Amino acid sequence: MHVATQTAEETEELGEQLAGARPADEHGLAAIYLTGDLGAGKTTFARGVLRGLGEADAVRSPTYTLLDLHEVAGLTILHIDLYRLRDETELESLGLRDWARPGSLWLIEWPERGGSRLPPPDLIMTFTVGVSAHEIEVRAGSPMGEKWLRSLTRARTGAGHVHAPGSP
Repeated sequence: MHVATQTAEETEELGEQLAGARPADEHGLAAIYLTGDLGAGKTTFARGVLRGLGEADAVRSPTYTLLDLHEVAGLTILHIDLYRLRDETELESLGLRDWARPGSLWLIEWPERGGSRLPPPDLIMTFTVGVSAHEIEVRAGSPMGEKWLRSLTRARTGAGHVHAPGSP
């Protein structure tokens, strides 16, 4: 799925829609990889996911802390930002293994810096700053991710939001 957002509000709305499209019958660990350049909308999108799940507190980038935990909607949500990670072995000090359990949703910015120490992605979202909009490509990385993506596509198609690549 390809989406173009022109404002931070539209990027956050996409996150809220993704949260609402989460398959209700999936209760295992879910991981969403958020890739792209600085300023492309990864944290804004993560804020939308958290808002869509009911987070009322401020949602900031965990760039300096690397990890923020949120308990909402019966889920433990890990918002992880690996931008400052120099080596994947640094992940050990975060205690991520303790959170690799059912009922956890991992939103991982800069997952390529985590190497093989991260769970495989259910969804891979690639954020790109375009000339007139931020381009967001969403791909499934697992059967659960395929189900989630189908649900999001149906929700967005019904609302008239899906853009084909190259369309305005």
